[in-house]
Amino acid sequence: MRTVLAREMGGCSVLGRIWGVWRRRPGVRAVPKAPGFGTEAGHRLRPGGSSKRSRPQPFPGLLQLENLGREELVDVLRAAVVDQKGKPGELTLFSVLPELSQSLGLGDQELQVVQASGKETSGLVLLSSCPQTASRLQKFFIYSRRAQRPTANYCAVTDGIPATSEGKIQAALKLEHVDGVDLVIPVKSPSRKDFQEGVKRTLSHFHVVAMGSGCALVQLQPLTVFPSQLQVHMVLQLCPVLGDHTYSARVGTVLGQRFLLPAESTKPQRQVPDEALLRRLCLTPSQAAQLPLHLHLHCLHLPGMRPGEAPMKLLAPLPSYFSRTLQCLGLHQQ
Repeated sequence: MRTVLAREMGGCSVLGRIWGVWRRRPGVRAVPKAPGFGTEAGHRLRPGGSSKRSRPQPFPGLLQLENLGREELVDVLRAAVVDQKGKPGELTLFSVLPELSQSLGLGDQELQVVQASGKETSGLVLLSSCPQTASRLQKFFIYSRRAQRPTANYCAVTDGIPATSEGKIQAALKLEHVDGVDLVIPVKSPSRKDFQEGVKRTLSHFHVVAMGSGCALVQLQPLTVFPSQLQVHMVLQLCPVLGDHTYSARVGTVLGQRFLLPAESTKPQRQVPDEALLRRLCLTPSQAAQLPLHLHLHCLHLPGMRPGEAPMKLLAPLPSYFSRTLQCLGLHQQ
């Protein structure tokens, strides 16, 4: 976790934060700098909070939230701030925002989330202590989506290599409650009634950055917003994101050929990499069952904070477990 930016905008602070993943087994992933990524956010994470581990951790940089108290989590967040200009129930990011505001010296100003990735995705979370700034940024993101101008770049490691080096993925998706879990289901040839009942058209761009060991490092740019959009889009390419224990089961293999299984009848299950991939990752099958999702919100493009200022971008260094995976697979950014 780390604040990469805090700048004044009309007396208000905009805080760009790198956060780890909020998983089903609650955890916060710290994201130290990795070679080739996040060179503009080159500050190392300072120690904060506590992490009690009785055995070696196969995924470096992963902190277990259940080992942190409320005050310790606030301390970790405060220690993650690397730059700040301007005015100084369940344990979640949202529940500790009031304490974090006080800890940062923001007084009565309440922090609110402006932009965030999915709960299992690492990377940037954009916070603002100013309602006017938050409103302006939200309007910027809405306008950019309507203009089909990407504002977010994700890094993903995929199990499998896309058939083409770059392209776009379009799919109609719906959210369905199945066995007590909300799952995203692709809809073929949706009707007008489908769209009236909540089906959405989704679009993402992808670019393969590197390939090796049957895997790929892929840059993803969503141009629409839908839960788990990028994970489902990569499954439709027969290349599930590494560590996707929800949707990867929809990709089947027979005699080395991959195919899609019916989304409606395929239940989520732990991703099971093949033996060759396990050897490259130096993981046991039980460790692979806890493999974190390798999907990271690496970059956000934002407008200038003051009139006349040039646009800027926030960069989040990769989590250390992500960097370790790249090294094991011989994947390097071009």
